[in-house]
Parts: sequence; C-alpha cells; structure tokens
Amino acid sequence: MDTTKGAVVRGLTEDECWDLLARCELGRLAVAVNGEPDVFPVNYVVDGPRVLFRTAPGSKLAELSVNPRVAFEVDEHDDTFGASVVLKGTASRLELQREIDEADALPLAPWIPTLKYRWVRITPISITGRRFTRGPEPDRYAASAGDAWT
Repeated sequence: MDTTKGAVVRGLTEDECWDLLARCELGRLAVAVNGEPDVFPVNYVVDGPRVLFRTAPGSKLAELSVNPRVAFEVDEHDDTFGASVVLKGTASRLELQREIDEADALPLAPWIPTLKYRWVRITPISITGRRFTRGPEPDRYAASAGDAWT
C-alpha cells in the first residue's frame, strides 16, 4: 500500500483512524461463535480510545459473552474518496453503575424505537485504516508490450 501523498490508496495514521471513527455514527460489529461469523450494524459513540454502543438482550450479547474478541468496521465515502477503519479488540458489557452512568451521559441514542439498556465497550487491541481516491477503472485491456500473454 502506497502511503505517499496523492497515492490512490494510503494507510491512515492512528489519529486519522480515530478522527474517522469520531465523525461517523454507524459501524459494523463482527463476531464469531463456534467458528461462525456474524455481522451486526450498530450506532456507536467514541469515548476516549474506546467505542461504546447500546444493545438489548439478544444474539449480540450472547455471542459476546461466549467470545469477546471482535472486529468493528466503519467507512465513509463521497464521489472523490473512500475511507475505512477496522478496530480489533475486546468487547465487554458495562456492569458498574458508575460506568453505566458515565455512558448514559454520552451523546448516543438508538436509531430505532427500541429500548437498549445494555452498554458494550470495545477496548482496542489494534486499529488500522485506509483512504483511497475514487475514479474510473483503468482500461484493463491497455496492457503494455511487456504484459502481453505469450
């Protein structure tokens, strides 16, 4: 991956990854239980170097109690660029009332009209991101003489 200025694809710094996470509000939570992957869209909030989301009892919480290792992905795009961040970490349900009260003070509300009393915090182990320039696909048949099949 080319990280030079103006490259088609470049890696994001850790600060750029956190900036993108802070700008967005909808991400995808990837979990695995018994070797089976699952992905859930969740709206979230960044709180320091952590991601928090609210949920109701159900499959997400059940899967996280079996295997707390998760991946969390967020992206943004327009007509000129795209960017994506993947955070890998450990998810844990907030249990202490003090932590729940602090989380309740964060600017996060469910997108759908359901009660979501359970808070989950993702503590990162790694965070990576990429930004790429959008544009038309190059002519795939305009190969140079050195690329010709023999």
